[in-house]
Amino acid sequence: MKLIIASNNAHKLVEMKAILGEYFDEIVSLRESGIEHETVEDGKTFLENAEKKAREIAGISGCCAIADDSGVCVDALGGAPGIYSARFCGHHGDDEANNQLLLKKLEHEENRRAHYTCAIVLVYPDGTSISAEGYLHGEITDKRAGANGFGYDPYFYLPEYGCTTAELDPEIKNKISHRANAIKALVEKLNK
Repeated sequence: MKLIIASNNAHKLVEMKAILGEYFDEIVSLRESGIEHETVEDGKTFLENAEKKAREIAGISGCCAIADDSGVCVDALGGAPGIYSARFCGHHGDDEANNQLLLKKLEHEENRRAHYTCAIVLVYPDGTSISAEGYLHGEITDKRAGANGFGYDPYFYLPEYGCTTAELDPEIKNKISHRANAIKALVEKLNK
């Protein structure tokens, strides 16, 4: 059975192929499958956005499709930026502007607890689906540190590791990340 990952993100592809390889005969990205499609992420939750992406790709391809949606949720901000993490500053993908806005909003906050959330959905050609979520808990620091991550990673501090996620060795990060935890939870459901 063929699985299409509803992404062209190289890091996601490597991680998903490594974990899901035993369940599918072939795993390919959107680009590798020849699909050029951009899903409008207008859901109200990570799970809704992930499911919409996976369903659209499964419908277009007639194959199994998997998609995820993720972001950082800050306690003092009522869970924001949440599903708007990639466009928190008002436009998509400006990591520096997103981080600066987050720091400004937390300027006078003592509670800096936060967590990354990842929702992942696998949709089969017949429309049935399996979903799971994964989390990584930490706090937002006001000092930028590390060069291994992206997004909010240089400010997402992990007390048990004594560093930000951007300072972690990528191999360790890939084992403990919210995405890794979501994929592991999905695999547990596949094994039932």
